[in-house]
Amino acid sequence: MLSFARDLVIVAVLAIVMSMLIKTFLLRPFYIPSASMNDTLVVEDRVLVNLLVPDLVGIERGDIVVFEDPGGWLPVVTPPAKSGSQAAVDGALEFVGLKPEETSNHLIKRVIGLPGDVVSCCNEYGQVLINGLPIGEPYLLLQDGQAASGMTFDVTVPEGHLWVMGDNRYNSEDSRYHQDEPGGGFVPVDDVVGKAFLLNWPLDRFTFLGNYPEVFDRVPERTDQE
Repeated sequence: MLSFARDLVIVAVLAIVMSMLIKTFLLRPFYIPSASMNDTLVVEDRVLVNLLVPDLVGIERGDIVVFEDPGGWLPVVTPPAKSGSQAAVDGALEFVGLKPEETSNHLIKRVIGLPGDVVSCCNEYGQVLINGLPIGEPYLLLQDGQAASGMTFDVTVPEGHLWVMGDNRYNSEDSRYHQDEPGGGFVPVDDVVGKAFLLNWPLDRFTFLGNYPEVFDRVPERTDQE
């Protein structure tokens, strides 16, 4: 009996250690706090994020990335008060990676422009252009006849930065809305936590999150135009 109890404790400790290692170096759960990525992701969806991006695996156009607030994108939010026991339980679950962190300092958007890209909107058909090529975006939530953006822009993405936009283009305060701020609306690659690759909750929405290579494969590199 004592041997069984000892083995059970060892297994439990190993499971916790493995969960912590996975959360620290490989995967982390996040929840969706807003409607900016509808209908791809909706409020209170849970996603798994690959933490190997961008340090070991590069970012591609179309990736859905979680990133820290570059500065001033999010309002200051006071977290709701919790009882001591609830805070302890939630903290323990978040610590080992079994519960998404309750953070008010992270955003999730789709990467549209990589360093060096010229991104603009819109052409006569209401499309976004990347390095002069108009793209069709099947993941967007739009009303009939709406352009891919309600506001025009024409930017060149600086080295080490990204241009990101929400799939719900008319309800997403993304790069477009922060062009007049010090960062110009660009997200530093260093602020990227990882790439969301799996919608794992609720189960009836379980799906892998693609980056739509067919949309971006034909985009020319900026150097091809110079």
